[in-house]
Amino acid sequence: MIRPDDRSELPEIETVYTGPTPTPTPNTGVDNDYFAITGETLKSVVSTVKMKRKATAISKRFEGNGASSKKVEVPYGASAYGLFDVARPPYNFAMLSGLYEQNVHHYASVNAKTYNTVGLGYDWQPTPQTTQKLDDLEGKKEPLAKLRKKLSRAKIEHDDWIDSLNKEDTLVETLIKFYKDYEALGNGYLEIGRTQGGEIAYLGHVPAITMRVRRLRDGFVQIAPGNKAVFFRNFGDRETPDVINGDPQPNEIIHFKKYAPNSDYYGVPDIIPAVGAVLGSKFATTFNLDYFENKAVPRHMIVVKGATLSTAAEQAMYEFFDVKLKGKNHRTLYVPLPADDPDRKVEIDIKPIEAGIQDASFIKYKDNNRDEILSAHRVPISKITLLPGVSLAAARDADKTFKEQVTRPVQDLIEKRLNMIVKEKSDIFKFTLNELSLTDEDTQSKIDERYLRMKVITPNEVRTRKGMPGIDGGDKVVEDKPTPGAPSAGSARARERSANSPDTSGEARNPKGEGRVTE
Repeated sequence: MIRPDDRSELPEIETVYTGPTPTPTPNTGVDNDYFAITGETLKSVVSTVKMKRKATAISKRFEGNGASSKKVEVPYGASAYGLFDVARPPYNFAMLSGLYEQNVHHYASVNAKTYNTVGLGYDWQPTPQTTQKLDDLEGKKEPLAKLRKKLSRAKIEHDDWIDSLNKEDTLVETLIKFYKDYEALGNGYLEIGRTQGGEIAYLGHVPAITMRVRRLRDGFVQIAPGNKAVFFRNFGDRETPDVINGDPQPNEIIHFKKYAPNSDYYGVPDIIPAVGAVLGSKFATTFNLDYFENKAVPRHMIVVKGATLSTAAEQAMYEFFDVKLKGKNHRTLYVPLPADDPDRKVEIDIKPIEAGIQDASFIKYKDNNRDEILSAHRVPISKITLLPGVSLAAARDADKTFKEQVTRPVQDLIEKRLNMIVKEKSDIFKFTLNELSLTDEDTQSKIDERYLRMKVITPNEVRTRKGMPGIDGGDKVVEDKPTPGAPSAGSARARERSANSPDTSGEARNPKGEGRVTE
């Protein structure tokens, strides 16, 4: 894998958008596209003589005796897209990368989705086959104990194995990098490397801005500034030859993409429908910065009556307003006055001009843009900031919707792909991502207590979720025995009071109506 360390070639976002109404420009081979290179630059990214000859030939196809073709397909055919036969993305990845870095709400939304999806850690859960073996040994104390010890050791071995797949980053760090690409660019890539024996020995992230999909879907090509092109196979493909460098064992790629109807090869990020809001907020911020940098209104005005200023004093005042006050509106103006005489009394008065609080422009407009960006991402505002007047009940309901409709479905997708890697290691455990928790420890303990009493779960299921080893007899449901010396009816009433307890712990009830709100 090669990394795009040189980000100096990435343009400012203004070079991507034109016109009075900013809209995302389709990728048409502009200079900020790593694959839009031609000529000598194109030949520099290939290492074999065969590919250099092909790069030379593909350029000459569009040239004549002192003239060149002006057909529309020239930027495609004469560039790396034509040389490596890769598909063009629907939007410029450099532009999308710039959007992520230039808007606070888009940035916060991408990060909120990232850390609530792949940043909460992971766990190993027994596969159905393992669970069946545990059920088959029910009642056989010694074999069951041996199997549990074996599973505990295997869980530690799985942790050590997956951590050994990348010496630089932990698995969570790798997933965070890939998932930020997935949300910001609509595409995420995980790289898998194998030993000579075919065992998986590396798992890492490849920057999506440098990757392209082969038109025949038989692999991927990566180009980063100042580096050679690299070919990757699809995960599980052990036969497709490296058509670029002739590597007998190229690494493999798992490609995650946000499907969009306008592209069969690449995904499209959620921010695309809200690009106008992103740029509108950027222009509003620029307007306010220009106002404060170029402001030429003093905080106070000195009014003089009955005096004639000298030419030098008038010139000094003009220079003060025209030059010295610009960008430094807190400065004080000094006006020299002549002395009083019998026929004229000189008066001076200081009047405030902008002594009040100065409000920024476009506040409501920026708020509307913020709401539009959050709507595109489907991220509740409580996940990126806390605004006055937000109902706590509404915030909790939004968190639940965010978990069930945004993070959990993507977690299922990622788990399925990663378990294809785990299956090559063993079939004892399956990889699972930790979910966003909507309850605190005290509330969860009460839920577990009720489920145990109702014989819905077993003690070992609770212990497994908490990362604790199983205990003898923990695979059996708990028999609800009355407390010694206390009638069972009293215990039932106590349990009912506990279940119906008001705002003492956990998720408190809200008063009638909107409920409690933040201040």
